[in-house]
Amino acid sequence: MKRVLGGIVLLAVLVVTLGACATMGEPEPTLYKRLGGRDGIRGVVDDFVAFLVADPRVNARFTKLTPAQVEKLKTNASDQVCEATGGPCSYLGKDMKAAHQGMAITEADWNATVEDLIKALDKRKVAKKDQEELIGLLAPMKKDIVAQ
Repeated sequence: MKRVLGGIVLLAVLVVTLGACATMGEPEPTLYKRLGGRDGIRGVVDDFVAFLVADPRVNARFTKLTPAQVEKLKTNASDQVCEATGGPCSYLGKDMKAAHQGMAITEADWNATVEDLIKALDKRKVAKKDQEELIGLLAPMKKDIVAQ
């Protein structure tokens, strides 16, 4: 009887242990992967820049850019998002304070830009949870961008 009881206890421990392991599963992918990697991020950035150029609240800053300057903006923004979200990229552009020096970006400009980013994320069907995580990663840059 002891032997049978011991076997049942051992079996119960094994079932519970295996069940716990099965529910642990794989860790959640990085935000970089959830955004679709380099291609997904570049798509969001392309849409984001298109929304900025079309937005009368902020488009004056972008209408005079040459195609090469627009491409550099897109590449830098893509690299910055890629790096911030755990991807294999390195942002090599200027720091945000230097990049926005003398542009007199206002709180309203910042808000319009964030709205345009959200529109781009919505267009690409990025989950709200992932949008919030990305905005949370980018939000600390505000202090170096607004009113520089």
